[in-house]
Amino acid sequence: MAIVPQARRMLNTETYKKDEVLMQRFCLTLKMRPDPVLMEEYVQRHAAVWPEILESIRAAGVTGMQIFRDGYRMVMIMETTDDFTMERKAEMDRANPVVMRWEAEMAKYQQSDPGADASAKWLPMEKIFDLQTS
Repeated sequence: MAIVPQARRMLNTETYKKDEVLMQRFCLTLKMRPDPVLMEEYVQRHAAVWPEILESIRAAGVTGMQIFRDGYRMVMIMETTDDFTMERKAEMDRANPVVMRWEAEMAKYQQSDPGADASAKWLPMEKIFDLQTS
């Protein structure tokens, strides 16, 4: 899960309490290669994520994660412990050969924005409305 490290605690990231525990919520987006065969493969791969990948996500402090699809665009909602950082997650990923293999395999499906670092696939979204605070 190659995420832009600068996404940590940006305006679009919120801290909130869940069962009296401070948590963070991130919303990220990813462009996919516009190929229906690759898209179907990507969906199938995520129906059977390797156990080591799930373990690494949880070990980094991610407590909830959902990925939604709209055509060739993915949106991820990620809930984490309050001490979670994108930098630490990226560091843990780089040190884990299984995660690096997964990322290499996922790269054939994913697309980077022109001019962006090729490893920065998941980009933070800007929150523009919140019913809780309106």
